[in-house]
Amino acid sequence: MATNLQRGPATVDEDREANRGKSRTTTIVINLVVMVITLLVLFPFYEVVIVSFGNNPGNLIPHIFDIANYRYIIVQSGALRAFLTSVGIVLVGTPFSLLLTILTAYPLSKKHLPGRGILTGIILFTMFFGGGLVPWYLVLKQLHLINSYGVYIIPSAINTFYVILMMTFFREFPDSLEESALIDGASDWTILTRIVLPTSMPVIATISLFYSVDRWNDWFTPILTINDTSKWSLQAFTYNLMQNVNQFTSNAQASAAASVAQSHIQILPDGLKMAVIIVGMIPIMCVYPFLQKYFAKGVMLGSIKG
Repeated sequence: MATNLQRGPATVDEDREANRGKSRTTTIVINLVVMVITLLVLFPFYEVVIVSFGNNPGNLIPHIFDIANYRYIIVQSGALRAFLTSVGIVLVGTPFSLLLTILTAYPLSKKHLPGRGILTGIILFTMFFGGGLVPWYLVLKQLHLINSYGVYIIPSAINTFYVILMMTFFREFPDSLEESALIDGASDWTILTRIVLPTSMPVIATISLFYSVDRWNDWFTPILTINDTSKWSLQAFTYNLMQNVNQFTSNAQASAAASVAQSHIQILPDGLKMAVIIVGMIPIMCVYPFLQKYFAKGVMLGSIKG
């Protein structure tokens, strides 16, 4: 009996040490798996970067560092104007879209709103059914939006899916806070601007990022609706640039002629495509760190309560 009592603590310590060893092994395995997954995710981006500097696709170790592709993009006539146009579209269009989304989602999140179900159904209907490309273009033409900056802002002013996300967030907002404000004499507008919105930064930041990315990456709208190249966005400009480069490099003689025309800068189609991707990514990558702390919460919309 005494022997068992004396060996008991030692046995417990051995078990604890064994568990610690298993825990460390498990942690190491998990870390290795995460590292491998991270490398697999980062490798395509790494490939894009090294190819944009003149290396051939498939080379793991870069041996060339040439900024000719970036210089080719920058020296093009209208490149800076197209970049500023895209920045203006994001700076103007994102707050405008966010305002419309808030003013649509907040009333629809209230159960006492008359006709709430019908209005929500009409909005959801637009997610699954559209009028088609030709009617869309004809409507824009009737509104005199063709070949104007307004075509970047108005047709895509509100996204149904983002309205649903924000409406879901507002539904989880505590009713007691709003009721307390109503008792104190606050109006609906005061409740929205001073109580609801300040506590809704995760969803606001998330949807702002979504709208910004959508507007920044939109190349289809200007290609169809903008004839004046001076009003092209960066995406439309780079799309046209790539079309021209593909024509120039269709054969060896045309590639040589293109090099001479660009002051003897050797341009490779693959490298230029990768450089275009990097140029388009940089602005969004600069904005993302400032919204990351809110974005991490916003992506969990509707998944956790309490």
